[in-house]
Amino acid sequence: MSYAIISLGGKQFRVQEGQRLLVDRLPTDEGKTFTPQLLLLGGDGAPDLSPTGVTVTARVIAHVKGDKIRIGKYRPKTGYKRHNGFRASLSQIEIESIGKKAQRAKEKPAEANAETKTAGLPKGYEDMKVAEIAGAAPSWKLPALEAALAYEQEHGKRKGATAALESAIEAQKEND
Repeated sequence: MSYAIISLGGKQFRVQEGQRLLVDRLPTDEGKTFTPQLLLLGGDGAPDLSPTGVTVTARVIAHVKGDKIRIGKYRPKTGYKRHNGFRASLSQIEIESIGKKAQRAKEKPAEANAETKTAGLPKGYEDMKVAEIAGAAPSWKLPALEAALAYEQEHGKRKGATAALESAIEAQKEND
């Protein structure tokens, strides 16, 4: 059975999947999920003090008030009596899952697609400024210009760079 130690509101809790906790009031709305800070992951085998690629997902079930605490002060022979009370604002949470991030697996293919999309671009194009693109565009070949234009339309949408690339493409087509 796996467990995790999380940090919420400056306090640490040992949690398992399906467990419900009362913690200090959270800014998250009721019914919403959040990911608390993960400090340790344990269970089968040795505990991992610095888990990477693992997340704990928790859902806020309700915002409640704690039990009333009565505070009384009394000093003998003077008639001094004071009474005060306090109720803590709490949030009830349920731990939904302790597991790996699904987004990490999705990000890797996206990075591979980005590398294939930038294959036809001129060297160092992503870091170029609009003025540098406008100055260098007339010397690029047509496939590089088309790849750069596609990149701008998908990512940057910089007007000056798009205009410079379109005019360089038209000039290349007129020369051919």
